[in-house]
Amino acid sequence: MPKLDLKKICLLALEENKAEDVLALDVNNISTFADSIIIASANSNRHAKSISEKVIESIKRNKETLLGTEGHSESGWILIDCGNVVINIMKKDTREFYDLEGLWGEKTLTQKSN
Repeated sequence: MPKLDLKKICLLALEENKAEDVLALDVNNISTFADSIIIASANSNRHAKSISEKVIESIKRNKETLLGTEGHSESGWILIDCGNVVINIMKKDTREFYDLEGLWGEKTLTQKSN
């Protein structure tokens, strides 16, 4: 079985853990800090924490680089930094307020799931 790339590992972990409205943005040509930004919604602080823990476990299990995490489940936003891939797990109201999709632009959209 071929090794999955980091972006795919993260997307699968989000899907398996019931993250909602998952978007993968290709920011390779407009960002100096990452190639992909993944944004996912959680329906509660507890859900956000659970999703982030499972994504981190999957990254480590696949022997990929994890640079760090920022935020707390209580804040409604958890960021997981893997270098080339940055994952944002946000409560729906927090996601709507910060509108990262709008910030990075529609042309960066590479994948959307429910």
